[in-house]
Amino acid sequence: MPDRPAVLRVALPVPLPRSFDYLPPEGVAVEQVAVGQRLRVPFGQRELCGIVIERGLADQDVELRTALDLPDARPLLSGELLASLRWLSAYLHAPLGEVLATALPAMLRRGEPLPDIASYGWCLNEAGRTAWPAMRAGKPKQLAETLQHLRDEEALDAMCPGWRTPLRRLREHGWVDRIEITPERVAVAPCATAGIVLNDEQAQAIAAIRDRQGYAPTLLDGVTGSGKTEVYLQAIGDCLARGKQALVLVPEIGLTPQALARFRARLGAPVHALHSGLNDGERAAVWLKAAAGQARVIVGTRSAIFVPLPEAGLIVVDEEHDGSYKQFDGIRYHARDFALVRARALDVPIVLGSATPALETLHNARAGKFAHLRLKQRAGDAKPPLVRVQDVRKRPLRAGLSEESLAAIRSALDAGGQVLVFKNRRGYAPVLLCHDCGWSAHCSRCSMQDKPTAMTVHAHGRRLQCHHCGHRKPSPPACPDCGGLALQAQGNGTERIEEDLAARFDDVPVLRIDRGSTGHRDALQRHLDTLGTRPGILVGTQMLAKGHDLPNLTLVVVVGIDEGLFSADFRSGEKLAQLLIQVAGRAGRADKPGTVLLQTHHPEHPLLNTLVTCGYHAFADAELRLREEAGFPPFAHLALLRAEAKQAEPSLRFLQDAKATCMAWNAHAESNPHPNPSLGGREAEIVAIDGPLPAPMPRRAGYVRAQLLLSATSRKALHAALSTLMPALYAHPDARKLRWSLDVDPVDLY
Repeated sequence: MPDRPAVLRVALPVPLPRSFDYLPPEGVAVEQVAVGQRLRVPFGQRELCGIVIERGLADQDVELRTALDLPDARPLLSGELLASLRWLSAYLHAPLGEVLATALPAMLRRGEPLPDIASYGWCLNEAGRTAWPAMRAGKPKQLAETLQHLRDEEALDAMCPGWRTPLRRLREHGWVDRIEITPERVAVAPCATAGIVLNDEQAQAIAAIRDRQGYAPTLLDGVTGSGKTEVYLQAIGDCLARGKQALVLVPEIGLTPQALARFRARLGAPVHALHSGLNDGERAAVWLKAAAGQARVIVGTRSAIFVPLPEAGLIVVDEEHDGSYKQFDGIRYHARDFALVRARALDVPIVLGSATPALETLHNARAGKFAHLRLKQRAGDAKPPLVRVQDVRKRPLRAGLSEESLAAIRSALDAGGQVLVFKNRRGYAPVLLCHDCGWSAHCSRCSMQDKPTAMTVHAHGRRLQCHHCGHRKPSPPACPDCGGLALQAQGNGTERIEEDLAARFDDVPVLRIDRGSTGHRDALQRHLDTLGTRPGILVGTQMLAKGHDLPNLTLVVVVGIDEGLFSADFRSGEKLAQLLIQVAGRAGRADKPGTVLLQTHHPEHPLLNTLVTCGYHAFADAELRLREEAGFPPFAHLALLRAEAKQAEPSLRFLQDAKATCMAWNAHAESNPHPNPSLGGREAEIVAIDGPLPAPMPRRAGYVRAQLLLSATSRKALHAALSTLMPALYAHPDARKLRWSLDVDPVDLY
């Protein structure tokens, strides 16, 4: 029998739960290839770039193809990061190749050459230092003063916006030199704290985090405006002083410029951003700088959790409750949860910060799994805002605002303050309606509860868009049913509220902040910079609820919260409570008192009463009791299997077979119970099965959707059942004829 050839086992970015064997590229021995290296291979009629995950021997009688080339001399994935990604693949029951591809920036995922990650800086040369005193006043001289010492280009971006134009003048005279900055030339200065006065709670929190060594998860539970960012900064400063790297996660790209500016002003090391607003080359460069240890502080959104941290010292997850940390397609990971996994593997402290902690996080803190630090008072002289529930039943509303709210807006503006009008519905209006016959514009591809979903009116009535599938079309000039011209946009979105307020308050700027107005890079920060500290009105969605510091904001008006009070989603109460507390927290953050008006048609609703009179923690206590009685997280563990096809039958058949597999697993578990020391005997750990049922949105983008919900009180039992289920699903005859996905720990059931 001939010897089996040595092969490279490669994880490829394809939806198959297996690796693929290849012979090494021509002229390369298997022993010369390391686990974690990229490898370009032929795959069918395509070429793909995968990751070598093992070296082994080929199976007998298998025809092998030869890999094309090795793009890199060294592994991109290794050590802790590769091990953590293997764990993530197993936990999510997702193909390892797709998980590894998700962790790599797009440029590296495609197999492109590594970008140059050298850092460069500028400084005055001898001629420049001689000429500087006699230079004419202006931006070139100001920049020359800044360049008396070597400044890296990223620091110049933060310190001197637009610095490249005056730099050209200095270069024309030969007064500056560009110098490559090697890692050993980057000096880390202590965290600058002069002039900062901490209250007792902040000081105690900083001391507690400083004293924690190794893996130590901490919930920093602080009311809005309590100075959590100052705690982060001093913890990061301590981390840098020890020669370690720090990773900071923020939920939204819009928060990144504000966080970067503050961090760069305080920390004695370059601060690197990593988010979807960067181009592919920029993202790859930051990822590689982190891998090389050059990036000492990384501030990024969800995907930044995948950066290599060879000298890790601290991980911070700001606004840890935020739903943006969950990936809703592809590999459905949760960045906060994976951050905890990585912190344990790296053996470093992790700080989870929020004014409204997720109920799972709060439960873990109360159970002693996390340290629990409370910041109950606002930093400095800021006071909590006055919150008033405003009953708008039977009251006339203009663009959704009552006369009382409009009068309060006028009063706040006249006093020199700023106003936030919060409406969590973008667009001009929720629906286009014919006043003559009752026709309304609906999406032909989506439905909810057997009814087509309404298309939202945008562009001041000129365009219709489905917010579920993205389908767009022009608004009709006349009613398609009766031919009448009485088409009216019903209801209010942020565009309509902006239009009405701009007409009523024409003496101040009115700026809209939503996904439609902030699509360009750093657009949100530019809007906020345009307003500055002068009186004005911000009209926005939940984007403005996420950690923005608006010191001149004195009034918040919350419009249209009623739809969130009666949702069928078991997390709806938690999400609404968090949203209201976060929005209210934008008011009165400096020395000016703040007021919050909550407009509602249900002023007696228990959720509102609990939040206003007792606060978020009282709500959380009640909600956790309800979750425990109902068997929902954090007292149970869920997995949601979704399937969708053009017709209902394939999806239902697929899910019925999945249910049968789970029921067979339950029968086996009941006949082979496991020891349960706490009960002094043996207990069968089974999985509850709900469905198959139509999804809450049974039709989306033309596909009929159904789902199967699995639940277990034991995480181990749930994953054991999934380990049996997944091979059966991949082998199912319909698996490639429909779309299906598994979401472990879903954050909603839609």
